[in-house]
Amino acid sequence: MYKIVFMGTPEFSVPILEALIQEEDYEVIGVVTQPDRKVGRKKVMTPPPVKKKAREHDIAVFQPEKLSGSEELDQILALDPDIIVTAAYGQYVPTKMLKAPKYKAINVHASLLPKYRGAAPIHYALINGDNETGVTIMYMEKEMDAGDIISQRSLTIEPEDTVGTLFDKLSLVGRDLLLDTLPDIFSGTHTPEKQDLAEVTFSPMISREEEKIDWEKRAETIAYKVRGMNPFPGAYALLNGQRFKIWLAEAVDRSSDKAPGTIVRLTKDEMQVQCGEQTVLSLKEVQPFGKPKMTIEDYLPGAVNHLEEGERFE
Repeated sequence: MYKIVFMGTPEFSVPILEALIQEEDYEVIGVVTQPDRKVGRKKVMTPPPVKKKAREHDIAVFQPEKLSGSEELDQILALDPDIIVTAAYGQYVPTKMLKAPKYKAINVHASLLPKYRGAAPIHYALINGDNETGVTIMYMEKEMDAGDIISQRSLTIEPEDTVGTLFDKLSLVGRDLLLDTLPDIFSGTHTPEKQDLAEVTFSPMISREEEKIDWEKRAETIAYKVRGMNPFPGAYALLNGQRFKIWLAEAVDRSSDKAPGTIVRLTKDEMQVQCGEQTVLSLKEVQPFGKPKMTIEDYLPGAVNHLEEGERFE
């Protein structure tokens, strides 16, 4: 039986951990995850989803604020794992830890490397309007997501996909690909491939500035951005000085020459906004400041009393 230390934090990681726990040939001897964090308006201290799953199975959990140089690092190495499996852990893993196991450390990464190294590959695949994404399993190195590729599996991005739906889909793709790949790693029958450095692109964490919509962009580009930030962190614009989140939107077959950000159509069930290059965006799901998320049909009956065609988002 192969001993595994699993490292992961969000919901994305949970199906992968659960699959390893259920496999008879593997024993998850420890789980490393981020510390509990305060969540929501009431700042309730909340454990990561991976911790909850590990506790269900009475697996030892380690939550150092910083793994490098920590007491927990020595405790994890003392477990003497055969392999380390990471999936969206969200923290730097020291070289000492990567080199310790017999079968080294591998990562389940939600992109088709070398495309989208970094923390937000799913977001950028949608923001950039890609038609395809996938999962890569590769060996971990000191440099982020730069290790040799062991296996990959692709997935078509559907027009209705958001970050939320792709997280769920790719989690299952990663789970299945990992279970198919581990036997080859343990038997030594796999052939890792170097990443093509000429093809490397990056997907850093989404900044607060990037969440704001630039109405000078084409409507299609803005629609991609909205999907690529749903359900987190959320794309927004300013309307009458207040934050107005847009959760779903689509470009429409219409041309208009109004100033970008101008509301060019406002009815009881439709709201269209001028974008760059004379393109137009139709808003489908929104969240006005201080209100819950709602469809545009639910928002507009009250909004038409204080909004008019010709008004502009800032």
